[in-house]
Amino acid sequence: MDICYNKLFKILIDKNLKKTEFAKIVGISQNTLAKLSKNEFVSMEVLVKICRGLNCTVDDILEVLPESNTSH
Repeated sequence: MDICYNKLFKILIDKNLKKTEFAKIVGISQNTLAKLSKNEFVSMEVLVKICRGLNCTVDDILEVLPESNTSH
């Protein structure tokens, strides 16, 4: 299962927020921000912080992508 945080970054653009400002506002580290940028998994605690900081739901900030079945 793959996760995509493009929805989150679209919200940041719409709110005219830089990634570093966003990280300070919601209380996440630069390492966590880097994970989000690379579409890597982050803890539920991080997702809750983001949702509280942006007043949104998890569904608003991430997308679960279907697994790609590559059979040879």
